[in-house]
Amino acid sequence: MRDWSELAPDVEAREAGFDPRGLAAIGEALDPYVESGRLAGWLVTVAREGRLVYANGSGYADRERDHAVEPGTIWRIYSMTKPVVALAALRLMEEGHFDLDDEVSRWIPSFAEPRVFAGGTAEAPELAPATRPVTVRHLFSHTAGLTYGFQRCHPVDALYREAGYDFLMKPEVDLAGAVDDWATLPLVFEPGTAFTYSVATTVLGRLVEIWSGEPLDAHLERRVFAPLGMADTAFSCPEDKAERLAQLYLPGPEGATPFEEWGRFARRPPRLVDGGGGLVSTAGDYHRFMNVLVGRGTSGEVTLVAPATFDLIAENQLPGGGDLATTALDRYGLAENAGLGFGLGMSVVLDPLAARTPVSAGTLSWGGAASTTFFVDPAEGISAALYTQLLPTGTYPLHQDLERSVYAARA
Repeated sequence: MRDWSELAPDVEAREAGFDPRGLAAIGEALDPYVESGRLAGWLVTVAREGRLVYANGSGYADRERDHAVEPGTIWRIYSMTKPVVALAALRLMEEGHFDLDDEVSRWIPSFAEPRVFAGGTAEAPELAPATRPVTVRHLFSHTAGLTYGFQRCHPVDALYREAGYDFLMKPEVDLAGAVDDWATLPLVFEPGTAFTYSVATTVLGRLVEIWSGEPLDAHLERRVFAPLGMADTAFSCPEDKAERLAQLYLPGPEGATPFEEWGRFARRPPRLVDGGGGLVSTAGDYHRFMNVLVGRGTSGEVTLVAPATFDLIAENQLPGGGDLATTALDRYGLAENAGLGFGLGMSVVLDPLAARTPVSAGTLSWGGAASTTFFVDPAEGISAALYTQLLPTGTYPLHQDLERSVYAARA
């Protein structure tokens, strides 16, 4: 019998506006993935106004080693790192270190003369000087014209891979070196004119280092993790916690297959501290972070940002007020969604009907490359997250399964 006391609910289901049988059905919606072998295991948390109302899991964190999913399982949350870095950066904005429309080149000179891909191929690109600068706002919203090499949908992606940046980062460089490398590569488009999921938040993490005067990992520990009690969240899993680290999997013809070649990277401190996707965390820790989103910047006695600053997160930053379906040049993760905008560090629902979602307008969300995902619905006070370890995200509609099952459980 698994002990789930570590994630014991803070409030009874009906008091929080949920049907207990409906909450139990969340597991019923997800268990077929485990029973068929498509997922090794899963864990879900649901909260109302910051109070945990449901936490459960099934299957294995590491199926081959017979390690069951537990409340303290440590997960690679990959791009769920981005909202954490965004809030840390916004706190530095409140302290006067920058304005959103400041040019990035003010602190990173290699961004002073950006060039834009104007045609040709990856082997023979045609480049033109950018007519506008890359700003901090563009980094928050992935509208800078940067990209990821692993997306494989534009010639510039191939240039990133040629420079050593695919899903994994070039091993011999640190954060400052990688940022300078990206600044010398062409932009996919003129800054501020489209959306492409990218290394932009990793660049923002470098700016956090410059503004704060300390390494990104140290700054997040001091200003975010320690105050919130996120004791298991870091850029690697230490040896004394290694037994709790979930295995990483790939989909295969016979179900989820271990991917230890990449899974082992989380076991050692990285040379490049990646604010765009480097964190490992637990369900309890990320629940504490989501409570800050529910509380408009505050959770309990801890304030990361003021409410007025927090409200900027939910303002759609996409060109012309468009959604991801009309402005995104890539289709990674949730980027294909109609009715979904992007604010400062995470997506925001603009039109629930167009997005085919039961959540409210203004709901914030994002996910990680290993199929983890979360959402925070400020109008309903509902926050929920799902954890598993299957690359790539989008293999199965887990985010949609989570939203549907949580809202179906409302009393």
